[in-house]
Amino acid sequence: MATRYWVVSLPVQSSSSTLWSRLQESISKNSFDTPLYRFNTPDLRVGTLDSLLSLSDDLTKSNNFVEGVSHKIRRQIEELERVSGVESSGLTVDGVPVDSYLTRFAWDEAKYPTMSPLREIVDGIHVQVAKIEDDLKVRVAEYSNVRSQLNVINRKQSGSLAVRDLSNLVKPEDIVISEHLVTLLAVVPKYSQKEWEANYETMTTYVVPRSSKKLHEDNEYALFTVTLFARVADNFKTSAREKGFQIRDFEYSPEAQESRKSELERLVQDQESLRSSLLQWCYTSYGEVFSSWMHFCAVRTFAESILRYGLPPNFLAAVLAPSMKSEKKVRSILEGLCDSRNSLHNNYYERILEENKEEIIFPARLHGDIGYWKSEDESGGMAGLGGDADTHPYVSFTINFI
Repeated sequence: MATRYWVVSLPVQSSSSTLWSRLQESISKNSFDTPLYRFNTPDLRVGTLDSLLSLSDDLTKSNNFVEGVSHKIRRQIEELERVSGVESSGLTVDGVPVDSYLTRFAWDEAKYPTMSPLREIVDGIHVQVAKIEDDLKVRVAEYSNVRSQLNVINRKQSGSLAVRDLSNLVKPEDIVISEHLVTLLAVVPKYSQKEWEANYETMTTYVVPRSSKKLHEDNEYALFTVTLFARVADNFKTSAREKGFQIRDFEYSPEAQESRKSELERLVQDQESLRSSLLQWCYTSYGEVFSSWMHFCAVRTFAESILRYGLPPNFLAAVLAPSMKSEKKVRSILEGLCDSRNSLHNNYYERILEENKEEIIFPARLHGDIGYWKSEDESGGMAGLGGDADTHPYVSFTINFI
């Protein structure tokens, strides 16, 4: 599957079938490794030149928006598949691989009636995709919130003994609870364990002899208990701190521990449920956005072809996927099939002006636009439609899947 395609349209001067045959023959002879497909653009409602020019000004911005949303969803799918360990089976539109959907594109008349104004179709696509983007933000935020809560808990459970949650390391039998006695938890550097064992009984008065027990050890610290009278606990903490030992605040509560365990289990289940739901939603929504994007591309091809070649619509639209090394060769082929110096559009516009019918579909501003369509040799570089950086004597723009 290619990840980058060109959508182009060429002016037809005799018949579409003849031009298509010439294009196929030229590609097969000179760039046989370039896939070539017809791009089936329907006859849409033209409207006025003013409306077309206004629409053309917005086409690139709208395309960037729709394309951007498709990429956001695709990246989200890739992340979710990676985290879930799901092997990607390829993105689809109603079960059809996205590259096949493009190369076999068929206009959905039920969803986008061809008699609707072009502006209405484009705005409808924009609104639909904007709603999907809003839904994506809400769903991702909900999923991310649960992940963040889990990450906080995991950090507490996986950090060093100096900072981590100690509740899952302490058992009921490790704690002495009485009216006068209290058990403290000391975090001791690994290299100081012998010093702790030799000194903890004398750090203050009223320490229970041989009451210290090691509960856990990590790469940096060891966790010890010590039992003493509650009334000297503050003195013990001060003395321990002076010797480089940290006394962790800890209150053993079976109820709180069980609550934390239940909360962790709930968050894990919520995360799995939200991740699965979000992934399935992304699969479906990507197909919807990609379908909308291809319909947008069809509108863009039609509108820019009318502006470039004139009425009635008489152009050949195609999709190509040239390799990087074949790009210049394919551009040369397309330019050879496009007689830019004697294109029909200038003759068409001039005929309309001569018949004084510009007020019907073309405004007076057209008088100043005839030279706009000169070839590169005549004007020193073709003014681009739709904002493409590289301009050509034919309609051309790029579709990037990634």
